[in-house]
Amino acid sequence: MKKKYAIGADIGGSHISTVIMDLEEKKILTNSFATCKVDNKAQAEDILECWKTALVRTLPDVGEDQIAGIGFAMPGPFDYENGIAMFTHEVAKYENLHGLFVGERLRTLLGLNESVLFRFMNDATSFAVGESWIGKSANCKRSVAITLGTGFGSAFIEYGIPVLERADVPKMGCLWHLPFKDGIADDYFSTRWFIKSYQEKTGKVMPGVREIASLASSDIVSAKLFEEFGTSLGEFLGPWLQLFNADCLVIGGNMTGAFDLFGPFLEKALKRQYVNISLHLSELKETAAMVGSARLMEEDFWKSIKPLLSKM
Repeated sequence: MKKKYAIGADIGGSHISTVIMDLEEKKILTNSFATCKVDNKAQAEDILECWKTALVRTLPDVGEDQIAGIGFAMPGPFDYENGIAMFTHEVAKYENLHGLFVGERLRTLLGLNESVLFRFMNDATSFAVGESWIGKSANCKRSVAITLGTGFGSAFIEYGIPVLERADVPKMGCLWHLPFKDGIADDYFSTRWFIKSYQEKTGKVMPGVREIASLASSDIVSAKLFEEFGTSLGEFLGPWLQLFNADCLVIGGNMTGAFDLFGPFLEKALKRQYVNISLHLSELKETAAMVGSARLMEEDFWKSIKPLLSKM
């Protein structure tokens, strides 16, 4: 019997969130959302126990016999093909999971049989896949999706499938590692750039972008930082959007809450480069990554994505 449901799990730096997806209807099951806070510095068994807690809360919504599997939107470094955690102290999160076969350990903890599949995909790619499946880029032939938060996530999508190795996309099909100004893109298009820049200009340490944004109406330093951020982001993205011939750009991540402060400058920078594409803020938000990872259980999609996992 073909199973029509899949669980999508988003593994964040401090949480796990899960939903159930109806693969045939392309819909999220109402009230299936569950989340659990996670200490990413905890021991492996404690981390897995937290992940189990969220999954247990979601599983009862549909019987095990109806679940095709669980897809995980997982940050790197991770062996997505084999389900092995590759986190190290250099990443400063989940390093105690290093070397673990995550799926097999969770299968044991959850008491699930072999018919329930465990599959993994990069979190930024999962976000982009979710958006291209049922989100803002569902009607686009070629789309670029970015996430702006603690890091700079990105993916290039063509007909719903990530593009990782081709002349019109950067190496690995993502942007974070590319040179920009005095560093790499991730140094500039992430929360830490705002915190560092605001401290350099004012001597004050702010906890995050939200707090800096709250000052923008009365603080010229804050307002100018958002102008610089939006302009730089547009100048950086423009050439890649042109080369890929993207139809649309989808933006997600925590920073979208401040889009009214940097968005107009992003759009101006793109227009100066004659990049005229539709620009959307994600409405699925973090759910997009769960939707994208759940799609790993759709067999036609799996056949297309499986050969790409080792390159993420």
